[in-house]
Amino acid sequence: MDLLNHAPPRPDRALVPRPSRLAARPGRFRLDHTTRLRVAPGAEGAADLLRTYLAPVTGPGRLEHAEDGAFVLALDPALTGLGEEGYGLTVSSGGVLMRAARPTGLLRGVQTVRQLLPYEALSAPYGQGAERRAGQRAGRGAELPGVEITDVPAHPWRGMLLDVARHFQPVSYLRRFVDLLALHKLNVLQLHLTDDQGWRMPVDAYPRLTEIGGRRAQSMVGPAGSEQFDGRPHGGSYTHAELAGLVAYAAARGVTVVPEVGVPGHVRAALAAYPELGNHPDTRLDVWTHWGVCPNVLGVGDHVLDFFRTVLDEVMDLFPSPYIHIGGDEVPTAEWESSPAAVARAAREGLSGPRELHSWFMASMADHVVRAGRRPVAWAEDATTLPLTCTVISWRTPRHAWAAARRGHDVIHADHRSTYFDYARAPGPGEPPAQPGHTLGLRTVYGVDLVPPAGEPPLSGRVLGTQGQLWTEFVPTPAHIEYLTYPRLCALAERAWAPTGDWRDFRTRLDGHRARLTSLGVPHDTLPNRPAPAPA
Repeated sequence: MDLLNHAPPRPDRALVPRPSRLAARPGRFRLDHTTRLRVAPGAEGAADLLRTYLAPVTGPGRLEHAEDGAFVLALDPALTGLGEEGYGLTVSSGGVLMRAARPTGLLRGVQTVRQLLPYEALSAPYGQGAERRAGQRAGRGAELPGVEITDVPAHPWRGMLLDVARHFQPVSYLRRFVDLLALHKLNVLQLHLTDDQGWRMPVDAYPRLTEIGGRRAQSMVGPAGSEQFDGRPHGGSYTHAELAGLVAYAAARGVTVVPEVGVPGHVRAALAAYPELGNHPDTRLDVWTHWGVCPNVLGVGDHVLDFFRTVLDEVMDLFPSPYIHIGGDEVPTAEWESSPAAVARAAREGLSGPRELHSWFMASMADHVVRAGRRPVAWAEDATTLPLTCTVISWRTPRHAWAAARRGHDVIHADHRSTYFDYARAPGPGEPPAQPGHTLGLRTVYGVDLVPPAGEPPLSGRVLGTQGQLWTEFVPTPAHIEYLTYPRLCALAERAWAPTGDWRDFRTRLDGHRARLTSLGVPHDTLPNRPAPAPA
């Protein structure tokens, strides 16, 4: 049973993820309109973020800088043991000292301060009645409990994928999504921008990608193959300014937005916009209204490669992330096998047959990303050979992740059985529509295993971390997104941050953290205005 059923523990005993080291100290530090910050050079970004989060308790425009400020944010490069994201935090009755070797570490410390606030003092800008509550609280102050914390993450990639291709979400909600990731010290948002059912990324060179590919006539109701549709058009795409603003907003919170533009499968929306990219250029296709794996894939002519190199150039211009996701999974090869042009291309490239065009296509795109000074990321669903320059996200089974690590890839664990949040949280009719297959409970997510097989400890150096996935075939609204994401993402964030687990301790802390989520307006227990069930 995941529901909160007793008084939650106080905030300092309910931190998620659990800090590496935490000890209680006597005293409490009061935050109010008189509090001043002492901000060391390089700590300005963390100070600005802290002011944003503490405005409900100190009042807007407070926490000014002063050389004798009692709340100190300091950078010390000599603290090498803290790495890129670690921090130290000391709270006593006389003041607060937050230290880190790097600015990102201070951003993680700010999130811990945010979690140390009394639950009712958290800002809830999206919750019902939030503006009224914030106005009532503003400037009243709050106390931080005395603590001594040293905190360093175990893994550098702690991510979450959000699919905005199947169901578009406005950029205002994406900011909310980022802010909740930052609260849990996740540092990657993989934004799934393109698929068979929609293209959301603006590309100046090819405007029809969003003009045509960004809209579909209707959506399937129920799982793939149901042949039932809602009859409602669905569409949306982002502007360059919106995505650039999102990238900046996320960076200010220590979150990197990794764009995903997938090839050579999951491209029906692109083919609807530009039929000449396909294996049957004279055939007009619509943006796909079904769920499941679409049989259409890209053609393999030079003009197709040039088209997507241009797309990737614009993606890399807009997203400064060192990682660029190029897709690569669920690529049916039937069209290539029946295409004389594809058969000829395979022969010309010295491949054993058209099936090998998958690896060849991925290598072409990965090489373009590498030449631009970035790192390509690709899905691994089987034993398909990917260029060693690719970081591999393995989703079918951990065996594929370890096989990739043995070949020399950096790997990110994303086993669908423990990280796919579009599966129902529990069995039974009480849950909203979800991806069929199995349920995914909190304990299963907590059990995600990043430890190499016995006898192969060197492989641990290839593990960047883990990532949750939320595919949105059945998830049209922000409330539904958050109901499926939380509290399961809390469990994943805990295991991504800490090298060892303690389920009982986590469950105890989660009770308090649920109170925190409630204060932030996250529907983690029940889904309000639940969508109507699919027609029989």
